[in-house]
Amino acid sequence: MNKTLTNILKIILFFGLGLGILYLVYRSQNANWIEDCAQKGQSVAECGTFLEKIIRDFSQVKWSWIGAVLAVYTISNLSRAARWMLLLKPLGYSPRPVNAFFTLMIGYFANLGFPRIGEIMRPAAFSGYEKMPVEKVLGTIVTERITDVLALLVVMALAFTLEFDKLWNFILESQNSAEGGTDGLPLLVKIGIGLAAVGLIAAGLIWKNWEKVSQIPFVKKIVGLVEGLWEGVQTIRKMDSPGQFLFHTVNIWFMYFLMTYLGFFAFAPTAELTPLAGLIIFVTGALGIVIPTPGGLGSYNALVTAALVQFYGIDGADAFSFSIILFFSINIGCNVLYGLIGLIILPIINRNYEPLPQREIG
Repeated sequence: MNKTLTNILKIILFFGLGLGILYLVYRSQNANWIEDCAQKGQSVAECGTFLEKIIRDFSQVKWSWIGAVLAVYTISNLSRAARWMLLLKPLGYSPRPVNAFFTLMIGYFANLGFPRIGEIMRPAAFSGYEKMPVEKVLGTIVTERITDVLALLVVMALAFTLEFDKLWNFILESQNSAEGGTDGLPLLVKIGIGLAAVGLIAAGLIWKNWEKVSQIPFVKKIVGLVEGLWEGVQTIRKMDSPGQFLFHTVNIWFMYFLMTYLGFFAFAPTAELTPLAGLIIFVTGALGIVIPTPGGLGSYNALVTAALVQFYGIDGADAFSFSIILFFSINIGCNVLYGLIGLIILPIINRNYEPLPQREIG
């Protein structure tokens, strides 16, 4: 009961964080909307509420372009599933592609409810259907994440190279406007140094007494888990097709960029923005998704809105509408839809499925 209550409280906390950020951005843009109406000599009744504007913007979206966004997002996830299977192959398994794709989408769907929980549900569901050790599956996902972090850094480096002044000023202004400023930095540094010192002392004591420590049942379980994870991580060195792995990685991130750029054409105020603008908005949006809110809710909208306003002079109300349109179109049109389909069909198609036994890898 306590565990259930804790999980519910965590979900409420992270959803509250995301909705709180979303509300703050909405409130700021709502104030700007009211002020803009006043400058035009219009009352709120004549101008309409900001919420009515967002609904109106949604109704005027060019859905053919949203369809194109959802198509390239689907391609990126098909490529991600194919890349994942390349990592699983060196472990001696031949999983079903359909299981790889839909457990991936179930993970994304779960992330909308609780940040990063999809990274647990995905390997748990996949290992259940494919009869694989969950720690090895998790190890391949760790490898994926490491690869994606490196890919994001490359994309950020490209964006910085092409638009250095804009991005650097954006980072500085975001940092300066953060609540609390930098006053807490020295204390955080001190805490970090203290924790690091305690960690080093503890590591030294464990290393010195490893023979005794390694016999503790709990430690044995941890060691087994780490060994399984490490075996999964090492699959990247054992792949038969590193070229395919690289191709899928590039394709995944190129499709992510296209999602933003094609999304511009769906909404009139952003339709004239360039591919370079698509790259910059993609990078800022990606940074928003990294923040632990459900699927980037709120944080994605805040950063995309700010970047469109500051970098490209898009009206704040229009920028916020664009972030809402793209965020909810992708999550409802793909993550929720494919996640629900996966939850329904995977138990059915795997009812009588018997995975091939693990092959010995020389």
